[in-house]
Amino acid sequence: MKTRDLSDLLLLAALWGGSFLFMRFAAPAFGAVALIWLRVAIASLCLLPLLVMRGQLGALRAHAGQIALMGIFNSAFPFVLIAWATLSITAGLASILNATVPIFAALIGAVWLGERLDASRLLGLAIGFTGVLLLAADKADFKPGGSGWAVVAMLVATLSYGFSANLTKRQLAGVPALVNAAGSQFISAIVLLPFAVWLWPAQTPGLMAWAAVIVLGIGCTALAYLLFFRLIAHVGASRAVTVTFLIPLFGVLWGWVFLGETLSAAMLGAGAVVVLGTALATGVLKLPARA
Repeated sequence: MKTRDLSDLLLLAALWGGSFLFMRFAAPAFGAVALIWLRVAIASLCLLPLLVMRGQLGALRAHAGQIALMGIFNSAFPFVLIAWATLSITAGLASILNATVPIFAALIGAVWLGERLDASRLLGLAIGFTGVLLLAADKADFKPGGSGWAVVAMLVATLSYGFSANLTKRQLAGVPALVNAAGSQFISAIVLLPFAVWLWPAQTPGLMAWAAVIVLGIGCTALAYLLFFRLIAHVGASRAVTVTFLIPLFGVLWGWVFLGETLSAAMLGAGAVVVLGTALATGVLKLPARA
């Protein structure tokens, strides 16, 4: 990568890693649904004007049905689940669990699209799920006040991301990336609006909570998507996806610096297993070829 591309990659990882910090900070004040509606609505206000300026509004209309489905499974549904999970688990743990997205994407691609999984990718799936089981064994307490259901919610969210990635590959492969991004955020805002009105917090959140939401919508969503698309254009999707391995690093770092979260040795080891499995499952790492 060139220096600019590497800078984009690090900034993107820092922004997406920071999203868990801002959700954990703001979710208690807004609630999961209202928080995510604000996130996608703010992102829509940033991305839709760019879509109009580039003359790509027609593409959004032409693929409205597929983009609506993708938006639900790529933004509205998983965003709400993650925000709800951060009410019970740390930002660091949430970011580590989020690293399982490529694992689910590879598994769904093999089952649904018939994509071939070589020995390296199969080993990666096995290692990745082993890491998830280790994390679950360490954190999944299903007693009242426990974090078990939050871990389940995170895994369902990453499964949803994996499904939407394959849905996009199958039905929206030729659609400009900005159309997919702006459309998914706009559709998510429409879908979540009635639920956000119904579940709007009775007590007005403070200024710091509002600031967190604004940064979440503009920085961690709209700007992050633009950086991701630019990376794909400059270095290709296979290199851009390596941001997945950096997000847990920043998620853990921001949680430690700003929220005083701690990272146990068990959580660190399980997280390393998840990242290793993801690297193999995505093809970033490969087993040495036989002679």
